[in-house]
Amino acid sequence: MILKPIRTRKIYEQIVDQIGQLVAQGQLKPGDRLPSERELVERFQVSRASIREAISALEMMGLIEVRSGEGTYIRQVNIESVVTPLAWMLFIEKDTDLELYEARKILEVQAAGLAAERADENEICEMFEALEVMRRDLELYHLGEEADHNFHYAIARATHNKILFRLMNTLSDTMRKTLKSSRSKLYEHKDTPEKLYREHLFIYEAIKNHDAEKAQKLMLDHLVGVENQLAKAIILESK
Repeated sequence: MILKPIRTRKIYEQIVDQIGQLVAQGQLKPGDRLPSERELVERFQVSRASIREAISALEMMGLIEVRSGEGTYIRQVNIESVVTPLAWMLFIEKDTDLELYEARKILEVQAAGLAAERADENEICEMFEALEVMRRDLELYHLGEEADHNFHYAIARATHNKILFRLMNTLSDTMRKTLKSSRSKLYEHKDTPEKLYREHLFIYEAIKNHDAEKAQKLMLDHLVGVENQLAKAIILESK
């Protein structure tokens, strides 16, 4: 049994949570001015240092804007202000490799279904082009990781959902950076590249035929298989 130490949450994190919840509930709206530092100290009953840490964290998250000489204001939240902090958190967070794949399954299975329903001819062609590169890489005994990424990128684009597109690519980009050695191990077995190519080909055909249910099933099967292989690679890598 592995037990992890209990960590007490820092005061500034609790302040960030409270302000974030007020924004989510609509009690604080874009353009609203936050109380002054002195007022926040009195309301939260905490030190100035904790308030300053919270303000810095909220500004880094893109939730507030500090205007010199004017005060601190709630920002208009857009896709970038949500996704950029997520990308940073994923990059510095440790021991989340398999959790990334779990999140990827949740997003990409649904994305495959949406792509089957919404993909236009150009997006279908983009997937096919990625598959062709994957096939050529297979013939040249290359790993084909870039073509793999481009194929999933094309599916994300074909959902026509900007938020889903950015989230999927944030996860994918993070995985390319953090799992480079483990992913390479996936391709060490001589049959793996060809197996992965066939799985992508079947997903492509389902999307091209606008069969959302089949596209989702094939994507889930593909990601579960890769996740299982990756888990084995990570275990071997840690020994």
